[in-house]
Amino acid sequence: QVQLVESGGGSVQAGGSLRLSCAASGRTFSNYHMGWFRQAPGKEREFVAVISWSGGSTYYDDSVKGRFTLSRDNAKNTVYLEMNSLKPEDTAVYYCATTFMYGSRRQDDYRHWGQGTQVTVSS
Repeated sequence: QVQLVESGGGSVQAGGSLRLSCAASGRTFSNYHMGWFRQAPGKEREFVAVISWSGGSTYYDDSVKGRFTLSRDNAKNTVYLEMNSLKPEDTAVYYCATTFMYGSRRQDDYRHWGQGTQVTVSS
């Protein structure tokens, strides 16, 4: 019922910024909490952040807290991940996903997934 497409990835030097977007199709977008995950080469996919359906609450992994900001515009069916003070260890493919379980860090609790967008941070 919901299809997600990530965009905004690219290459940036350490300390730089990027803003990722996740555009959704379907009329039930606002019913879901929206999360971001990332997967670096040779590593497991890991939780990054989640935002509540209304945008009123956010929860971040400690590795990005204070550097990344998650927001959403339900009128545009879009969620954004603003990434500042980027580090080489942030290099990964970033995925957005839907969930009914706000605060979950488990992949299995997320229903719809995008195809991912590559973020590369050089030192």
